[in-house]
Amino acid sequence: MVSYRVAIIDDRFESYDEEQQVLGEIAILDVTRSSDQNDILDFVRDADAVMVNLPPIPRSTIEGMRRCRIICRYGIGYDNIDIDAATERGIWVARVPDYGIEDVSDHALGLFLACVRKIPFTDQGIREGGWGFRRNRSSFRIRDKTFGLLGYGAIARALHRKLSGLGLARVLAYDPYVDAAEMRAAGAEPVGVDELLAISDYVSIHVPLTSETRALINRERLMAMKPTAIIVNTARGGIIDEDALAEALLAGRVGYAALDVFETEPLATNSPLRELDTVILTDHHAYYTEESVVDLKTKAAKRVYSVLEGGKPESALNNPRGAT
Repeated sequence: MVSYRVAIIDDRFESYDEEQQVLGEIAILDVTRSSDQNDILDFVRDADAVMVNLPPIPRSTIEGMRRCRIICRYGIGYDNIDIDAATERGIWVARVPDYGIEDVSDHALGLFLACVRKIPFTDQGIREGGWGFRRNRSSFRIRDKTFGLLGYGAIARALHRKLSGLGLARVLAYDPYVDAAEMRAAGAEPVGVDELLAISDYVSIHVPLTSETRALINRERLMAMKPTAIIVNTARGGIIDEDALAEALLAGRVGYAALDVFETEPLATNSPLRELDTVILTDHHAYYTEESVVDLKTKAAKRVYSVLEGGKPESALNNPRGAT
């Protein structure tokens, strides 16, 4: 029996077959593509559940929800949802941290290798009629270098596994929430963030965006890195000070960067990053494969189903008052 209304706020997915399969017997699914906050507020006001991709769900929107039991984020990160406000309103907040691990780590590896071998730079030069680009841009072999993992969760560990055949001398890891002995057992050397950035030839970012990690890679830390260093970010854009990164790349204080995520998305047309040939840009699609999308949508819908049927969601981010 259809008893509930689920509001889906999304501008990425073409269909909602997976959500319909999980929720169709108990809920009507409504979708909005709008990211306008006034539109979203009106859209979710009478929803029993909200599923959201990237648009912000701030306190003002949450306080306007009359019936909502759960807000489920399509994905791993949750910085676009005011969890404190939801908790105060008795609303569960959940996410899907157990999808896309292979896919994001594949993308991070691909971006890293493209940076090392200067593949986009060379490709573009050939298309423009050039040849012999190795003379214009130095490349260095991976073997015997040091790789730094900023964060050591599931995606970072998957990337570590995929790096194991490249002959790296050391793999460093910074993660204050993972036991040092656990890192060592996996073959990573636990270090502080400043030591990791100063020593590493390559850095891949895998931390969530929080008040602790916002602008973690700032101007001072970029200045301390090797001038040949490569930075890959498939986590959240706000972890890097983008203006400082652009300055460091332009001045040759950092060698190369590859970014799938940005402080503001889409990336502003006047961003200095667009003008640099020492940065590879992708449009926040590290998560994407056909398999990962099905997995994500199905798991998100199951979180919602659990709450609407009186249970607790997997991967809850809070324990709201009045919730069982």
